[in-house]
Amino acid sequence: MVRRVASRPIDVHHLGHDRVIVAYERDGTIVDPGPASSVETLLEACPEPRALLLTHIHLDHAGATGVLVRRFPHMKVYVHERGAPHLIDPSKLLKSAGQLYGDDMERLWGEVAPVPDENVTVVTGGEVVEGLRVEYTPGHASHHVCYFDPDSGEAYTGDVAGVRTPPSEFVLPPTPPPDIDIEKWLDSVDLVADWRPTALCLTHAGRFEDVDRHLDSMRERLHDHAAAAEGGDRDAFATHLADEVEAAGDDAVRERLTQAAPPDQMWLGLDRYWTKRREREAV
Repeated sequence: MVRRVASRPIDVHHLGHDRVIVAYERDGTIVDPGPASSVETLLEACPEPRALLLTHIHLDHAGATGVLVRRFPHMKVYVHERGAPHLIDPSKLLKSAGQLYGDDMERLWGEVAPVPDENVTVVTGGEVVEGLRVEYTPGHASHHVCYFDPDSGEAYTGDVAGVRTPPSEFVLPPTPPPDIDIEKWLDSVDLVADWRPTALCLTHAGRFEDVDRHLDSMRERLHDHAAAAEGGDRDAFATHLADEVEAAGDDAVRERLTQAAPPDQMWLGLDRYWTKRREREAV
């Protein structure tokens, strides 16, 4: 039997650009609504969402959550147990994000409003919610989950399967601080592969059916970027990354890749990963 495509991609046109942040609507539920700065575009496509499924709470994926719940007070929000406290009280999340984005916070993300505790449903992995299987998939973030639709075969992967700007086939692993863990991330990629999905639904940015090639490329790039950052040479890593992005596509593709995965953040996350790993090994 042919499995149906259950979801509808909604490009929220972050900062006026397509192919940067894509939400997915399925039976009135939204996977990763994006930031509040793009929420009106989301609601033009889906005027009355009833639930949000968050892969993780980074502002480019989930920043609009509090604003949406305020507008739709009965909305359910599904999020991993480690991320839930930071939705309810986003002060620490905002402080951490402010260290990365500084005065650009409002322009990039808009308002980050708290989510009432009663709207939050905690997941840990292994559940079925809104007809989707949930699995814990750390590596990019310690509170990351992915969702799988056994009916359509679609996997909603957040950042676990990386960043890709169509029509390019280039796959870029976003590695912002503070939670990057290469070994756990590779295990999470394997978990997604074990689902045998028919398509990967990436928040950055789109639905792709070349699943095996894409995940193989993701694994290769994770290994490659980790190795490029291991020696602590920031300039060398920046040059390595710039050469990859330059070869990924035209100016529009390069601009969108850089918007979705800022190069300076990619270095900071990997450098922190190696610092923490060396500290563990020294004990």
